[in-house]
Amino acid sequence: MTSPRRTDGPRKRRDAALYVEIVIRAPMERVWELTQEPDAHVRWDGRFTAIRPTVIRDDGAQEFVYELDLGVHTIRGTGVSRGERRGRAGERTSALLFDTTDWLSPLGAGRGYWRYIPTDEGIRFLTGYDYVPGWGLLGRIVDPLVTRRFVWWLTAWSFDRLRLWAEEGIPPEKTGWWRSLRPGRRPRARAGRCLSRPPRSGDRTIMQNAPSALAELDR
Repeated sequence: MTSPRRTDGPRKRRDAALYVEIVIRAPMERVWELTQEPDAHVRWDGRFTAIRPTVIRDDGAQEFVYELDLGVHTIRGTGVSRGERRGRAGERTSALLFDTTDWLSPLGAGRGYWRYIPTDEGIRFLTGYDYVPGWGLLGRIVDPLVTRRFVWWLTAWSFDRLRLWAEEGIPPEKTGWWRSLRPGRRPRARAGRCLSRPPRSGDRTIMQNAPSALAELDR
C-alpha cells in the first residue's frame, strides 16, 4: 500500500488542521478498547461504517480498508494505523494514514493521531489530523467553507458519543443524530462538549505535535 501524500507542510495562514479534544471519565483500558477495536470503533465514529483489518506489517502497524455508506454511494479507502501503549505517565498514542481513489470522496489522502492522556478528571482523548481535499478545484474551494467545518463537527459529535458509551454505558445506537430530533428527555451527543483548538500550542502546529509513531508510518 502506498503512503498518502504528506499534508503537514508550512502554512502561511491559520493552522487549518483539525483538532478535537474531550475528557472521558472512564478507565484507560475501556477507552483504548472502544477506540482500537474496529467493530467498536465504527459504532461510535460517524466517519466510518466499516473498518476491516487486512495485513499486519513487520513493525506491528495494521493495514485496513474502510467504508462510509452514504446510502446512495459507499466511499471506500485504505489506511494503516499503529497504537502504542508506552508514554510518560501512562499516556498512549495511535497514528493513522489514510487514502482513497474514490472521486466522490470530499477527503483525499490524510494523516492524523490520537492521544490518550490520563488526568485527575479522566482521560484527555484528543485527535489532530489533516487531509488533502477531494473533488479537485471545487473541493479546494469548498473545503475551508463547508467540508472542513462539517468534518470537525462530525468528529466532535462522534467523540461525545464515545464519551457517553465509555462513561455511562449508553450504546452509540441510542445517541444517533436522528434520535436527538425526537421530543423527550434522552441522552444526546453534542459536538459543543469538545475543544476545537489545543489549550496550549505555542508556535507549534497541530500536526507538529503528532507522536513520533506518525512520522515512522510515513517512512
